[in-house]
Amino acid sequence: MSVRHLAVVPAYNEAASVERVVGSLREHAPEFDVLVIDDGSTDDTFDRATAAGARVLRHPFNLGIGGAVQSGFTFAKERGYDFMVQVDGDGQHDAGQIEVLQRTMASEGVDVVCGSRFMDDSGHYPAPISRRTGIHIFAFILSRLVDGRISDPTSGFRLYNQRAISLFARDYPHDYPEVEAVLMLHHHKLTLREVPVRMFTREGGVSSISSGKSAYYMIKVLLALFIGLARARPVPEPGEAAAVSASQGL
Repeated sequence: MSVRHLAVVPAYNEAASVERVVGSLREHAPEFDVLVIDDGSTDDTFDRATAAGARVLRHPFNLGIGGAVQSGFTFAKERGYDFMVQVDGDGQHDAGQIEVLQRTMASEGVDVVCGSRFMDDSGHYPAPISRRTGIHIFAFILSRLVDGRISDPTSGFRLYNQRAISLFARDYPHDYPEVEAVLMLHHHKLTLREVPVRMFTREGGVSSISSGKSAYYMIKVLLALFIGLARARPVPEPGEAAAVSASQGL
């Protein structure tokens, strides 16, 4: 049986960029089926993603990034995909770098590979100083909680194997999930590696984390980290059914 790959693109009002993102995936990662999660967009995201050749799962209202990505995990698990890559719909992630994630997963046998903007300390990614500072604070705390270096815990550019897909199909953090997801992997004894990748500034749309929300975001994520550390979650086995079906809406 052939190995199956899925690219999941969470998108909320990303009409300005989603066509190029889908086109780039089809060009640079043709072995990946492309699934766009239209998370209740009020613009032309659905039509443009469909026109670009993606399969589109449409939420009737906005669930947030955690709900959108979990729909992707659930779809991947239900349809028997072996690997899933998450690529943001705003154009920040370079589909040409997916092979970097794949090589690392193949050579090191880890469950998740995360593309990092800050691993090589080159400063090439033009993040505002407030956001960069927040990311480094999260990285500092997480590195100590998981007893290993984490340089970019907010990166959503990640490749997952079946064990990780199974875990997150059943239980995935909401609101701002990337940071807490790293802690979940550690808690469930799944392995993660970071690799340096290039990323771009967003092509269009509006970030869910505005400058006015930065302090609120930091407090909420820090609370989520420590609550997540205290929570006990069942470890799902690969054959277990997902908690919520992703088949509806397709």
